[in-house]
This record gives sequence, C-alpha cells and structure tokens, in this order.
Amino acid sequence: MEKNKNKPKLRFPGFTGPWEQRKLGDVVPITMGQSPDGSTYSDTPSDYILVQGNADLKNGWVTPRVWTSQVTKKAEAGDLIMSVRAPAGEIGKTAYNAVIGRGVAAIKGNEFIFQSLVKMNGEGYWKKLSCGSTFESLNSDNIKNAKIMIPNLDEQAQIGVFFKNLDNLITLHQRKLIDLQDKKKSLLQKMFPKNGEDFPELRFPGFTDPWEQRKLEDIADVIDPHPSHRAPEVKTVGIPFIGIGDVDEVGNINYGTARIVDEKIYDEHHKRYDLANTSIGIGRVASLGKVIRLRNDIGKYAVSPTMSIIQFHSDIEINYVYSCMNTPLFQQQFTSQSNGSTRQSVGIQDLRKLILNIPLDIGEQKLIGDLFWQIDHLITLHQRKLNHLQEQKKALLQQMFV
Repeated sequence: MEKNKNKPKLRFPGFTGPWEQRKLGDVVPITMGQSPDGSTYSDTPSDYILVQGNADLKNGWVTPRVWTSQVTKKAEAGDLIMSVRAPAGEIGKTAYNAVIGRGVAAIKGNEFIFQSLVKMNGEGYWKKLSCGSTFESLNSDNIKNAKIMIPNLDEQAQIGVFFKNLDNLITLHQRKLIDLQDKKKSLLQKMFPKNGEDFPELRFPGFTDPWEQRKLEDIADVIDPHPSHRAPEVKTVGIPFIGIGDVDEVGNINYGTARIVDEKIYDEHHKRYDLANTSIGIGRVASLGKVIRLRNDIGKYAVSPTMSIIQFHSDIEINYVYSCMNTPLFQQQFTSQSNGSTRQSVGIQDLRKLILNIPLDIGEQKLIGDLFWQIDHLITLHQRKLNHLQEQKKALLQQMFV
C-alpha cells in the first residue's frame, strides 16, 4: 500500500512512476492581484479588462464586465484565474489579457495544473485555509505553499487533454440545456396573451377564438394541505413529506430528498385532499410561485403546508395550466400578492382570486400543454446527462490524481 501512496488509481498506459509532491509556487508563477483606483473604472471596451473576483467568471471563463484605464497587476491570455476572496478557491481561465484586482490571483499553469486546482477546490482545500481569516480570503503564502502532486510532463499533458475534452463535452451539454431553457422562456411569452389582451402572439393553426380570463377559484379547488402549518416530526419509517425544496425547475419531484414522516400524516391530509385526483402544487411560502405536478401513481405521500394544492375541473387540461402558471404574467401577478417582512407568503384567499388566461377549446389547451411537457421532458433529460457527466468528472479526478 505504501509504495502506491504517490500513484493514482487510474493511469494511462506506459506511466508507472510515483508522482512528486511540490509547492505550487515552485511549479508555476503566481501573481496576486492589486485593485486599480476606483476612479479609473469604466464601461469602455477600449480600456483594459478588469477581473476583480468570481463575478467576472462565467462557466469557468473570464467574461468582460468592467474595464479600467489603470494597469496594476496583469494576467495574460491563457492564464488561470483564482478567486482569493469568498468564495475563495474558485478557478477559471482567461482568453484575454487583463488587469487583476485584489480579489483574484493569476497562475501560469497548464491544463493539468488547472484540473489539480479544480480538484483541490472541490475537496474544500482552499475553504479550510480561508476560513481562518477575517474576510475568508487567501494570501500569497496560502497559494504558493499549497502542496500539489505532479507527474512528469508527458503524463501531465495526457491527463490535461483528457479532462479538457471532458470539460468541452460538459460545456456542450450546458449550452444545449441553456438553449432549451431560453426557448421555453420565449415560447411562454409568445404563446399566452399579454396583460389585457385576448389573443396570444403565437398560436397553433386552426384556432382563432379569443381567450377568456378566469379566476382560479372558478376553475379549480384551491386547498390548504393542513391548517396547523406545523412540520411533522421526521421518522425513519413512513411516507415521503414533499417540500417545495424537493422540486426541480421543471416541476419534477425528487422523492429521495423528501423527509420521511409517520403514515398517519397521510390519513390527516387525506381528509382535505386526495392525490388520486390530478393535482398541481404551488409554493406560497418562501419559494413563491414554484409550480409542480403532483403524481398520483407512486403510492402514499403528503405535501408541506408551504404549498397549496390545486385540483382543476374536468374541462381544464392539466399540462396547459401548469404551463400557464409558469408564464411571467401569472408569476408577476402571484408575487404581487405576497406579504411579510422576513418570510414572504401569499394567502390562500389571495391565491384563489388570481387570474388565468384560458382558451375555451380543450384541443388548443392540450396542444399547448403537450408542447411544454415535451420541452420540460427534454430539459430534464439534458439536466440528467449534464449531472451524470459532472459526477463522472468528480470520480475521475479522484482516481486520476493523487
């Protein structure tokens, strides 16, 4: 076991020697940032790009946001950029020559060094160092004296290429996901009438009638799950108790994260609502306006009183109203009813009075609902693929580095 201590578990063929422990500052040049005078900041792209901290990094790359006419400390295109203030240890790259402020450091490292720093950050190495300081920051000695394990340059190069290709694949899936999310936002604005209008901008062929505005209470039963509003005691055996935090952005419930409560809670709640009926949940405390489809095919569960249950009448297509309640117009209407200084909430009576735009033709409702269901399904698939790739990378960083 001892002789394998300085060797990774997983290696490319042909490499067998142990890795060497070095101080980061002995391996690569490191430049600590120095902020220019505030009077020199500008929004003029002909000035120097200024990198001040994590806000200037997007998807791991410097994204120009602020410029300066004063040069203090510099980073060159291709350098690695590390945040030295909370969140200390975040790492990215720059494709630009830039001025660096005191919130970052520039590191002239190759792809292997970059991935090593990513691994160290993921393991909380930098957070442990920064937590001892008043402002959770890293100083020059923290970074330069950091211990790093390195192989020979050939092995560094192969590892670097492998992880760069993996990062490119992750970025590709991130872009596909963002593209789908943007398309959904655009369609939500175009396929539902704007405020005060009776017709949407974009419509399926064959439908020409005006839409109607209906109060939620006129087309659905709006139910408070439990009047006590107390969270039940957590148990080791029982049923899932779904909170709004157990739901992703397209309304999918993660039953694995839900608390487990006594099965008698189901019986108490069942007196007020029956999840065998098609239902939608909406957050009205804290996560205001978050909408979820409540499944009726997974056995017994109960929902948190931080949401309300909405059960629509038979002439309403559930996937349609789910999409309608996610439109900017409905969400703005919902949040305008919120109250409370520390914990925002919307009252059940206010919720019942909210307005939905409804096409009277159930066929049009179904077409719209099915379209957005398909988009949400694609978003879920891309998110799962992205999560899988990110988890794969974490595992490979553990196996291919010492």
